[in-house]
Amino acid sequence: MAGDPELNINHPYYDVARHGIIQLGGDDNSGRKVITFSCCRMPPSHQLNHTRLLEYLKYTLDQYVENDYTVVYFHYGLKSVNKPSLKWLQTAYKEFDRKYKKNLKALYVVHPTNFIKILWNIFKPLISHKFGKKITYLNYLSDLREHLKYDQLNIPPEVIRHDENLRGKQKGKLPPVVKVPPPRPPLPTQQFGVSLQYIKDKNKGELIPPVMKETVSYLKRKGLQVEGLFRRSASIQTIKDVQKLYNQGKSVNFDDYHDIHIPAIILKTFLRELPQPLLTFECYDHIIGITSVESSLRVTRCKQIIQGLPEHNYIVLKYLICFLHLVSQESIYNRMTASSLACVFGLNLVWPSKGTASLSALVPLNLFTELLIDFYTNIFNSRTAPGEILP
Repeated sequence: MAGDPELNINHPYYDVARHGIIQLGGDDNSGRKVITFSCCRMPPSHQLNHTRLLEYLKYTLDQYVENDYTVVYFHYGLKSVNKPSLKWLQTAYKEFDRKYKKNLKALYVVHPTNFIKILWNIFKPLISHKFGKKITYLNYLSDLREHLKYDQLNIPPEVIRHDENLRGKQKGKLPPVVKVPPPRPPLPTQQFGVSLQYIKDKNKGELIPPVMKETVSYLKRKGLQVEGLFRRSASIQTIKDVQKLYNQGKSVNFDDYHDIHIPAIILKTFLRELPQPLLTFECYDHIIGITSVESSLRVTRCKQIIQGLPEHNYIVLKYLICFLHLVSQESIYNRMTASSLACVFGLNLVWPSKGTASLSALVPLNLFTELLIDFYTNIFNSRTAPGEILP
């Protein structure tokens, strides 16, 4: 069993969730959330209610379907004892209406077998051409690296062993593994993947990183009423090009890209690529505990946790949350309530020091972020710091 230490026995789908079949897998290269489905974690059919599994899958996806997302399906481990019936698969596909299919941007099928090909032929009349184009078959785990952040994936050990066996059998036929050169030291103008302290030291003591200041001020001017702000993805290459310009210290004019979602993704990417999360590793366990605090005391608890942040992190967080509070106040136009924004930003503000946050950690992480946005003035009113600026 793939035990999840944060899974509560009172979880509405505890009977299914405890197997760890469905997990969060960080982000893909476009900043979309990744959900993994591992067949090897499915117990024999008589021990698993497949109707409940389908409900749990929908319950999980419901947290993401408003945003673009990606699914990785690990096929290894599907055997006659745990295989759902064809009738169930047909029902499953029909139940996943447009709401789920529209924002699914990629489905990676890892270690496909002949069974997958047979299934494909059976379901072909049901599957739209558009949906079919989202499916990519990958023979080896290493093929995932070009699409998403491989190290953030929660890959079952059995799948890793199976992959090693496949590679062993293919020894003579595979190209040699390319050695990755050691990382180069960051440029003095670097903005992505370096600490807040590094950026401050290289920018004359400025507390708010330039990339944050520029994206926030641009979005304040032109994006506050854009429907679905922070929910959409953009071309990976464009995002990489903009990051490169920032890292080289060159100026970026977002008007040139004619896409308001680019500065939004750049802001999320900046936060996600910090070596240590803005809310720090030390705060992770405190934040996860927010759901066990009585409702009427939660805002006070948020305040206590935030007070414990290093001064620089506190200032940058206050700057960001002040902006997100503004965005939420325009939700009648942009449809981005504090809750919607929390779903997008929660995992970009804090993550565990090892691995990725589990699905059950999402509820407290998002709740904490939602409280910060909703009760911004209350939570951040009692501590000001020298050099602090508001967006």
